[in-house]
Amino acid sequence: MAAAFLQSHGVDLDAEMQRIQFGPESSQAKAERPTPGNQVTSITHASLPSTPRGSLWNVHLDPSSGQISSILPATAPSPRPNNPPSPSSSAAPDEDSSPTPTHLNAHGALLTPSLCHPHIHLDKAYLLSHPAYSHLRMDRGDFVEAMELTGKAKALFTPQDLLERGQRLIDESVAAGVTHMRAFVELDAGVGRKCLEAGLELKRKAEGEGRCRVQICAFAQLPLFTASADDPEGAVIRGLMEEAAAMEEVEALGGVPYVEGDEAKMLQMVDWLIDLAIKHKKHLDFHLDYNLDPEKEPWIWHIISTLRTKTWNQLNPNRTIVLGHCTRLTLFPTSSWQRLATTIKDSGLPISIVGLPTSDLFIMHQTLDIPRMIKEFNLSACIGVNNIGNAFTPHGSCDPLTLACNGVGIYQAGTERDTEVLFECVSTRAREAIGFGRRQARVGSKGAEEEGGLRLREGDEASLLLFGHEKVAWRTRKTVAEAVYFYDHCRGRRSFLDGKEVRAA
Repeated sequence: MAAAFLQSHGVDLDAEMQRIQFGPESSQAKAERPTPGNQVTSITHASLPSTPRGSLWNVHLDPSSGQISSILPATAPSPRPNNPPSPSSSAAPDEDSSPTPTHLNAHGALLTPSLCHPHIHLDKAYLLSHPAYSHLRMDRGDFVEAMELTGKAKALFTPQDLLERGQRLIDESVAAGVTHMRAFVELDAGVGRKCLEAGLELKRKAEGEGRCRVQICAFAQLPLFTASADDPEGAVIRGLMEEAAAMEEVEALGGVPYVEGDEAKMLQMVDWLIDLAIKHKKHLDFHLDYNLDPEKEPWIWHIISTLRTKTWNQLNPNRTIVLGHCTRLTLFPTSSWQRLATTIKDSGLPISIVGLPTSDLFIMHQTLDIPRMIKEFNLSACIGVNNIGNAFTPHGSCDPLTLACNGVGIYQAGTERDTEVLFECVSTRAREAIGFGRRQARVGSKGAEEEGGLRLREGDEASLLLFGHEKVAWRTRKTVAEAVYFYDHCRGRRSFLDGKEVRAA
């Protein structure tokens, strides 16, 4: 009633409460609102993860390093620059080519690490909506049909079409707050280098514009040693993979052991790809154990054993291994999970497992319980979108936060700590998995310091996501739980890469 009475007399109660809490916006602050691409030197009055509820913070950024330089309570004075200009300086304004420093008032909204795609197929996106493939419709909705339809689509790929669909994926991801992604591009006798060349062009554009870091994974979806179309011995696809591995811009190599014709060839593929990754100092990514057959021995044990035998850590340091899908592991009893956690920990291998719930539930009707794997067994794990708009995953969006939101129901993970883990899985844990993170010491499943936490720290890379603030203050998302529970449809989000605001499409 009070609000209505004041409104009738020209007083906006919510606006007044905002002014009291966050201070009036000065004309200077209005002039200094950052435009996309501008360096941001501070984000003030922000709510931060892992801080007392209701507290507000000023996050200061170092333009020279693109890192967080300090985090102070919003009531504290701003720090002085490390090298303030001399009062006698007479340099003309146009002699300084650096971006104009700007400041941003968060108005109490949540500021977090940015989002990440740890596993997304750049070349197969939007096949169900692009007009070039309108004749390819789904009838059965199973894995075999997905492979068939994708094979037919790949025969029609053109450079322009690949760029159009890939650009849409990047644009919609960036709009959601994604600043890092591992993008799979396929190589085989049919498509040749088309997908790789398009992926590299999209990578250069996105990174050149300061919008997103696109880590290209040269990917063999088809067998390396079993006959496939136009490649009776696999020599063509192996040659293409070797060419890609020698390229500096290709940062990861991937393959699918289960598409080989028999176990001997699966072993051959695993050995060959590990050797190739070590030789060229690349990250490694296997689509693995994509079945629900209790009679099949999971291949994850062989992968770990082979990596240890080949001394991955010594010969290829600072390169990670990601294992995707792994639905066979959903049949594990607790004892097998404990064994897996111990085996990986004892090996010291930087192995992460990525669950792909939208794809796995659609194709396999089952998906890994990623939050449990993290909380109960202290495994390195995360969640990814995988495919968007094709026969493997016809539904979904490019926003990883939808996975966290839906994960509350999928994994029955609804506590506040659960929401933090889910957010980490599409942010810091995802970045860690593909080599962009800050690896931290972990001590047992109840360790005080966990890999991938959301707490912002001085010295962190300033790749950040600021949620929108609402005119009605209580509607503003101020906690991680609110951001996960109440999906915002990307409304008002602003993302930053190395301290610069990212330009939307």
